[in-house]
Amino acid sequence: MPMRLLQSVPGEGWLLMTDLWRATCVQMPCEPARSANTRAEARDIMERNIATAVDMIDEAMASPSPAPSLLLLPEFVIQGPPEHETVPEWIEKACYSVPGPLTEPLQKKAQEHKVYIAGNQFESDPEWEGRFFNTSFLIDPSGDIILRYRRIFTSYFCSPHDFLDKYLDRYGWEGVWPVAETPLGKIGMLACGEIMTPEAPRAMMFQGCEVLLHPSNQPVFPLIEAGKVVAAGANMMYVVSVNVSGQIGEPYNAKMFAGGDVSFQGGSSKIIDYKGRTLAFEEEAKSTLEVSAMIDIDGLREARLDTSPANAILRLRSETFARFYQATPVYPANYFADSPMVNAHEETKATSAEGIERLRKAGIVQ
Repeated sequence: MPMRLLQSVPGEGWLLMTDLWRATCVQMPCEPARSANTRAEARDIMERNIATAVDMIDEAMASPSPAPSLLLLPEFVIQGPPEHETVPEWIEKACYSVPGPLTEPLQKKAQEHKVYIAGNQFESDPEWEGRFFNTSFLIDPSGDIILRYRRIFTSYFCSPHDFLDKYLDRYGWEGVWPVAETPLGKIGMLACGEIMTPEAPRAMMFQGCEVLLHPSNQPVFPLIEAGKVVAAGANMMYVVSVNVSGQIGEPYNAKMFAGGDVSFQGGSSKIIDYKGRTLAFEEEAKSTLEVSAMIDIDGLREARLDTSPANAILRLRSETFARFYQATPVYPANYFADSPMVNAHEETKATSAEGIERLRKAGIVQ
């Protein structure tokens, strides 16, 4: 939990600092469940991944004072991603509710250690039959899940954007871009490649987000590393970003982004402050808890009140660019509103083609 620290200041003596707390990235490996033939076999794989996470959480909480107040697990770390499975096949093989049996061990650990634990899993929800979600979640120290974010920007997975109007009717915009108000500050979550879409962290900032948790599962390449820094500095928020150790889960997407010249390794977990400065970083794709840093929410809040040019969000001229988004919708919303996608790799070819045609009509592509 937040603590009060003393700091020696020349000429001032010992001064009481504002509340600070520690965030720690759990950079750990993931065994993909897609290699299983049955739901039971897949569940065994998931249990092994959860056991690894629990062991590393225990290790982190036994670290020297101050212990973490928040621990972040990588994307896909419980199940790994699907590869060639259809949507119904992946739901049957590996998807569970949130909260549910996969989050339960983490909820118990949050209670035991009185710590926030954030993670990610593929979620099925009876309310949205025939769909699964790439869901990030935040557990509070009482063991309750206080934030559930379903990834919007996806390549081949289901997104709430696919049936946006129905989703808005159920949850509102606050449910599309949820931010949890906690004693640690206002916390939001985005998964993996979403950090490269500047509007995603900005939407979180407009919801008041002060700490953006970024569970990831991807190769290291410049575009996404730049996205982390821009998200933090341009929106004056902390970015806590954790990747898997060892092999990443999506070799096919890695080839697309990195042109095939990539080892498909993870690593590069980092914590960046609201000025875009890296506070902690691990380049190698090893299992580690060393990416850990103190978070100063009061310092961030003071900086957001600054009227000097250092305040990156004060001089946003929102009206000047809002019209471009309204006039040029790109990827089609509600495309799968009436009938959920079944074979995402095939069916998203049509949505991509429509998006390209819209870009062409707008004069953005030739």
